[in-house]
Amino acid sequence: MAPHRFEIEPASIGDALPDTFILERRDDGTFPFRLAGTRLCDLFKREFRGHNFLDGWSGDGGPTLRQRLNTVSVQGGVIVVIANGETVSGRSVLTEILLLPLLHGPVCADRFLGILSLLETPAWLDYDPLETLHLRSEDIIWPDGHPLPVPGVIDDRQSPFLPRVRHARIVRSNRRQFRVFEGGLSEAGDAHGPKN
Repeated sequence: MAPHRFEIEPASIGDALPDTFILERRDDGTFPFRLAGTRLCDLFKREFRGHNFLDGWSGDGGPTLRQRLNTVSVQGGVIVVIANGETVSGRSVLTEILLLPLLHGPVCADRFLGILSLLETPAWLDYDPLETLHLRSEDIIWPDGHPLPVPGVIDDRQSPFLPRVRHARIVRSNRRQFRVFEGGLSEAGDAHGPKN
């Protein structure tokens, strides 16, 4: 589902470390920063350690990301967020945030490795720090194309009903694969009536 947190070697992401952070999942609504990179803290002119990640969002950003983080903690996936970083004076800058689950405990991913990247770098950022984030869009990328099943929940997709026939052809369409079985209406006749 996700790498173990000890599998992440900080030296291998050395150039990105100032922009990275690690969140801890204490419960389904509390995701405090365990650490935050120097460049991230400098953008907001504050220390993040111990503060809840969900508290830094305006509008419905916090509740939306709470749901996404809880989903990814049991089903894997990477959260991609586009947000406006906003200042007290009303300026804003476009950012992208990635949140990747990490395994620490035995049940679910209770750590998240995150990185915040600026998609633009206006000169005023040096003297007008960011205060809040405003969610513009979010998505989950599933490495295998679909979420993992939730433990303890039966997934209907795992055992679909298939007719007992020997021959079928595979049809691929838009990253999906279908097994087509001959029979049914195709054997009953064409559009003009039944076969004799």
